[in-house]
Amino acid sequence: MSTDVVFVDTLHLSANIGPDCWGKTRPQPVEVSVYLHLTPSFLNAPGASDDVLDSVHYGHLSKAISSKIAGYAFTGVEKLVEAVNVEAAALAGPAVEEVRVVVNLPKQVLLAEGFLVDTMTSMKDKTTSRNVKIQNLVLPVLIGVNPPEREAKQRVITNIVFHERPGMSADPRPLVDYPAVVTEIVKVRQLCTTCYQGFLYLRIGWKGIDASAYLTLEKFVMKIVRTACLASEEIESVTVRSQKPSALSFANTSGVEITRRRIDFLQ
Repeated sequence: MSTDVVFVDTLHLSANIGPDCWGKTRPQPVEVSVYLHLTPSFLNAPGASDDVLDSVHYGHLSKAISSKIAGYAFTGVEKLVEAVNVEAAALAGPAVEEVRVVVNLPKQVLLAEGFLVDTMTSMKDKTTSRNVKIQNLVLPVLIGVNPPEREAKQRVITNIVFHERPGMSADPRPLVDYPAVVTEIVKVRQLCTTCYQGFLYLRIGWKGIDASAYLTLEKFVMKIVRTACLASEEIESVTVRSQKPSALSFANTSGVEITRRRIDFLQ
């Protein structure tokens, strides 16, 4: 199987795509990556001729994307992705089979290092697939079964991937308000019961993940998975990975990863 891809990785730009993490509508950092999945063996010609004119010029691709974004305002990140997708497809012409656009907004979600929107569009049938990732969400949590872990909160680093249902490029869907979903994950009203060393502790009220006590990462991660899956009908499934950097002295982290479908919580 042959695969030919021309790409530009992580263009650092600035664009107005709506409210930032502080709710202010203003230009914010935008990191754009574009991957052109070309027809099989398309790069045989430039591979033989050593002539960039026989390929898709990634320098031209970079300039075209930068010109399309710089100084423009978009009503949402999905509109920016649509604009980049159209520009990239036009530059590549009939040589391209799929266009993948990855946009990272590092200042979009408080407590997280990144907010990535990853969209793949087929040029043949115009279908799209979209995943959204909350990258390295850091929360202080009272978690663990060892006595010292019951006395102080420790950092838990969580990555969340939302797999959306397939769509059509001709009918682009507005993006789910994922920053609001993260807020619900961090601050959600719950009835929290914890059994530890024979005692039952009951906590009622605003006890979000950052305020609750857990014995295991499994319970912690499953709670996030359930909340994320039920956040919107657009979400088909969710993968959550959480890690404790301080749990083991001679390991970088220890962690748990769980993937569930939305339908798993509706049955």
